[in-house]
Amino acid sequence: MKRALALLVLVTGTALGQGLPTREGIPTLAPILERVTPAVVNIAVVQRSPEEENPLMRDPFFRRFFGMPQQAQEQKAAGSGVIVDAKNGYVITNAHVVKEAREITVTLRDNRELRAKLVGADAGTDIALLRVDPKGLAEAKWGDSDALQVGDFVIAIGNPFALGQTATSGIVSALGRSGLSAEGYENFIQTDAPINPGNSGGALINLKGELIGINSAIIGPAGGNVGIGFAVPSVLARAVMEQLVRYGEVKRGRLGIAMDPRGTPEGAVIAEVERNSPAATAGLRKGDVVTALNGHPVRSASELRARLGVVPAGETVELKIQRGKESQLVKARVAEIDGSRTAGGATLPQLAGASLADVQRGKNRAVLVNGVEADSPAFEHGLRAGDLIIGVNQRRVTTVPELGKALRGSGRLALNVVRGDFLLTIQLR
Repeated sequence: MKRALALLVLVTGTALGQGLPTREGIPTLAPILERVTPAVVNIAVVQRSPEEENPLMRDPFFRRFFGMPQQAQEQKAAGSGVIVDAKNGYVITNAHVVKEAREITVTLRDNRELRAKLVGADAGTDIALLRVDPKGLAEAKWGDSDALQVGDFVIAIGNPFALGQTATSGIVSALGRSGLSAEGYENFIQTDAPINPGNSGGALINLKGELIGINSAIIGPAGGNVGIGFAVPSVLARAVMEQLVRYGEVKRGRLGIAMDPRGTPEGAVIAEVERNSPAATAGLRKGDVVTALNGHPVRSASELRARLGVVPAGETVELKIQRGKESQLVKARVAEIDGSRTAGGATLPQLAGASLADVQRGKNRAVLVNGVEADSPAFEHGLRAGDLIIGVNQRRVTTVPELGKALRGSGRLALNVVRGDFLLTIQLR
């Protein structure tokens, strides 16, 4: 009892120290929520069903012959979103919430229902942008997720289980989390504020009522909350939004570096610099440690990759690097990603579902993944179109036959893959 009382005093004192409002001397989050909740919406989605994609399933005779319903069954999904620009009617949410959407309906706190149009979505960061009629909307104020520290109090707002708006509170448990998906440009905020199904796309705010994250993922049995939730940082979400408004998609660039995912506690280690690339022109070298990008600290290779992943081609970035005992600033112009594909494609049984081709990049040869079938073994392992396979178990491979021979080995098998500016290890067995 004494321990619980001491904890209550500590939490209350800390919260008051952060400017938490009170009512009759008791700390309360109500005034903060009153400002923000009008900007948090429910998103209802009617998705395209697999039956709609199959011509036979659309045939009334076929459906009647096999005793199927005469009409294809609608698939419905729900999530949350945040109005971030009331003037233009922009609503930000998760890409997975609106995936395969045929119809999208946004419901405001006052129960108004608005038909929404998808402006664009980016699966890499799990961010999507919708647009609704801008009349009579409230908006959330952007906050600076770069200013967050582990231990800061946060509030998650969404619409779990379609119950209506729900708020939960907790702290920032960790920063710079990654590894939740094979293709993501991830730099998640981890929080113990309960995030449940339906909270996806909702708001993570600080005690100033500022939007510092977009709730994205949970880890727990059957999708239930166990105190481990993740949110896309506001600086990343905002950068994606700006590109979606401008282009309808995220146009990623590249510097021509491969980064060691193991890294150091101080930054991102450059494992390789491509010849004649923007990185080489800027003077970057293998072994350099990137500690900041455009003045913002970099704590890991995944964080640098996520931040570079939302910088459009043509822009110049400033990198702070550590080279031995010296620290210096380097400017590099981001180039376009070579999206070329090679005609045709070979297959290997060990990577079923992937189309492979030999390519020459500069003076280096590698195996290009031309395409990957959804839900195939190669896709499940984490291979994606555009990946460059450069080795197996840290041994260089330069052609599809070499790759096939290396994959026939016994024991541990791991692919060494370059994806954009990131060096990945994909474990096969």
